Amino acid sequence: MDEIDVPPFFICPISLEIMKDPVTLSTGITYDRESIEKWLFSGKKTTCPVTKQVIADCELTPNHTLRRLLQSWCMLNASLGIERIPTPKPPISKAQIVKLLIDAKSPQQQIKCLDTLKSIAAENATNKRCMESSGAVEFLASIVCNYDPTATEESLDYEFDSIRPIDEALSILYSLQLSEASLKNLMGKNGDFILSLTRVMQRGSYESRAYAVLLLKSMAEIADPMQLINFRPQLFIELVQVLHDQISKQASKATLQLLVSICPWGRNKIKAAEAGVVPVLIDLLLDSSSERRACEMILTVLDAVCRCAEGRSELLKHGAGLAIVSKKILRVSQVASERAVRILLSIAKFCATSKVLQEMQQLGVVAKLCLVLQLDCGSKTKEKAREVLKLHARVWKNSPCMPTNLVSSYPA
Repeated sequence: MDEIDVPPFFICPISLEIMKDPVTLSTGITYDRESIEKWLFSGKKTTCPVTKQVIADCELTPNHTLRRLLQSWCMLNASLGIERIPTPKPPISKAQIVKLLIDAKSPQQQIKCLDTLKSIAAENATNKRCMESSGAVEFLASIVCNYDPTATEESLDYEFDSIRPIDEALSILYSLQLSEASLKNLMGKNGDFILSLTRVMQRGSYESRAYAVLLLKSMAEIADPMQLINFRPQLFIELVQVLHDQISKQASKATLQLLVSICPWGRNKIKAAEAGVVPVLIDLLLDSSSERRACEMILTVLDAVCRCAEGRSELLKHGAGLAIVSKKILRVSQVASERAVRILLSIAKFCATSKVLQEMQQLGVVAKLCLVLQLDCGSKTKEKAREVLKLHARVWKNSPCMPTNLVSSYPA
């Protein structure tokens, strides 16, 4: 390729490689379809990469003239090792999607329709946006909302017919990488769609439960606080169960991210505590294989839940609660250390019985907080550690359990 003079208008401005499927934006600039789709849809960009103009219409128009020139040039240079670019398959049309959805009346036709939609969505991002604007999201959401978990108990034949559509529908919904408008529409269905996802998490397959959590995470990211505070207790029970079952790393990560975003709102922290999230999170912390980011999210959720009495009670009830939180200080990251110290501050402020204070001393929690003051671990973390130590200086400072090399670090 270094010896071949490639015409510059054959080169995609994004990938800087020869285009295979040239398409033109409303700004008049031509790009390779795969590159511009990644820029617009995966990258969520709203401007033309070359002109920097805001793109009001994301429709990609195939540049047939340039493609034919490309194919002719490839044939002329075939002896130099240039492979001919095949004629790309045209994107799906809105009318084709609409007809496909209208024809899906019987259960068998519905399954066939889902298989076709899955194939169409897998081809390119343009097809996904076309599906989204043609009513496919509503169609898929209706399958989720009509999911009947009791039907799986009736017969094996019915089970096959009832479970497969829900698995496929959730898989396609997630693969579409829905726009904010579609996510808001799902979020605004009077809570019906969230209730349906909760039912799926309760009785669905591992695959469906994972996709349900991933969709919930995407929806929560665009929801307003008033919608977040209306989440029902049953949802928290199912989220905790997903964490407990460790369905997959992706599902566990999405569940933690979801809990991080929703626990601070309203009574959600209480709902999470009553659902049993604290012992499950502590057990995850005890698992030495936890990655740094996962550990940070676990401590962030614990910090939020420990802002309520129910959460603090659950932490103290667990035999390893205080010990594992203290252990993560200075061992994971500054973020993890700050969250862990904040959890200890909540305990020190609101649960300071003589038994708890003695346990904190014996477990080395107090010594760890003194160590925090000596090391460079962030001003916020030091400030919170100092506050904990000052709260119970009378009990801890002169205790025989206090390491002599750390007594000088104890705040006055």
